Amino acid sequence: MEVLYHQSQRLLIESQNLLPRLETATTGEEVKLIEESFTRSIGEITNNCEKLNIMVNKELPARRREARLRVEQLKQDRTLLINSFQALQKRREMRLKEHSDRELLLNHRFTSNRDTTLYIDQSLAHHTSMQNANHGLDDLLGAGSAILDNLRSQRTSLKGAHKRLLDLANTLGLSNTVMRFIEKRTSQDRYILYGGMFLVSLLIIAIFYYL
Repeated sequence: MEVLYHQSQRLLIESQNLLPRLETATTGEEVKLIEESFTRSIGEITNNCEKLNIMVNKELPARRREARLRVEQLKQDRTLLINSFQALQKRREMRLKEHSDRELLLNHRFTSNRDTTLYIDQSLAHHTSMQNANHGLDDLLGAGSAILDNLRSQRTSLKGAHKRLLDLANTLGLSNTVMRFIEKRTSQDRYILYGGMFLVSLLIIAIFYYL
């Protein structure tokens, strides 16, 4: 057990010595070698800890408590070392990203004032066109609504006129032929009125659908 414990301590020290090397590594290949060496050492330490756990149970009761504490301390040192290595990796990645972003910013070519002005003019023209289209649509809808109101008003007027004509015809005693002519003309006017209302409604629906 003592041999395995001291071997694990040696691996911990070797792994700890990799931390400053990772901090100062300048090439991706060097970083890769350091990470592989660290992973290999940590794997050996983990295996040793599992073996040491078994050996602790075989120790004499008088030495078992002390041996278990040493193994637990070894596990804690291993966990602390892993966390430190991962923190260095993240810090290195952030440093590389900051360097890359800085280079990208320095090498970025901004568009000329002329191009920017042209883009703004196009945006303003598009916005103005949309405003004009909205105003035109509002005017058209308003006109359609006015037409419908006018048709409804005419329908009411025609109904009143039809009733008055019938009353007048009855009063004057007009013939049945004249009465049928009046009713036929009234029916035709009613169909024209309904047809106009239907066409205006279709026009408004088409405007909403296509715009």
